[in-house]
Amino acid sequence: RNHIIKEIILKHVSNNSKEYILITIIFIIGIFLGVMFINNSQESQLSEITNYFNNFVEKMKNTEKLDNMAIFKTTIKENIILAITLWFFGTTVIGIPIVFGIVLYRGFCLGYTISTIITVFGFPKGMGFIISSLVLQNIILIPALIAISVSGFKLYKSIVKNRERENIKVEILRHTIFSLIMLFLLCIAALIETFISTNILKNFIKYFWKCIYIFKIVWYNYT
Repeated sequence: RNHIIKEIILKHVSNNSKEYILITIIFIIGIFLGVMFINNSQESQLSEITNYFNNFVEKMKNTEKLDNMAIFKTTIKENIILAITLWFFGTTVIGIPIVFGIVLYRGFCLGYTISTIITVFGFPKGMGFIISSLVLQNIILIPALIAISVSGFKLYKSIVKNRERENIKVEILRHTIFSLIMLFLLCIAALIETFISTNILKNFIKYFWKCIYIFKIVWYNYT
C-alpha cells in the first residue's frame, strides 16, 4: 500500500513538475526576502525582537504545564484558514496572484523567523531552537502548502485552455478533493506542532539551554 501511495505522489509531482518548480521558487524567494529584511532591520527593531524572544524563553522556562489544547485550537484554526484561502483563490482565475502572494508571504515568515532566531540567540542556541520548534511540522506543512498552490495553478491553466462548463466543474472537483487531502495533512502538522514540537522546545530550553552556554564558554577558553 505504501508503495502504491509513493508511486501516486511521484507521478503527480512528475506530471506537474513545472508548476512545483515555479511555486517552490516563489517560496524560496520569500525565505530570502525574510532573511534580507531582518538583516537590514534597525537596532531599535532588533532590540524589540530580542526582548520578545527573551521573554518567550523565560515564559517557557517558568511554565510547568503548557495549555496544549488552546495552542492546538489556535494552530489548527490558522491551518484550516490557510487551506480554505488557498482553495478558494485557486478556484478563481483572478485569484492566482493572491495564491502566489500567500506562498511568498509564508516563505517570508519562515525566513524572517529563522533569521531572527539566529540573530537573537546565536548559531548553537538558534539552531537548537529552530530544529526543536520548526522542523517537524514544516516537513508536512510546506509540501502541503505548495501542493494546494500547484493544484490551484493547474486549475487556472485548465480554465484558460478549456472554458467548457463541464470540464471546469470536473477540474474544480479535483482541486477540491486534493485540497481536502492537503487539509488533512495540515491538521496533522498542527498536531505535531502542538503536542510534539512545543514540548521538544520546552525541554530544549529547560535542559539544554544552559548546557550550550557553558559549552560555548569552555570552547572559547580552550581555543
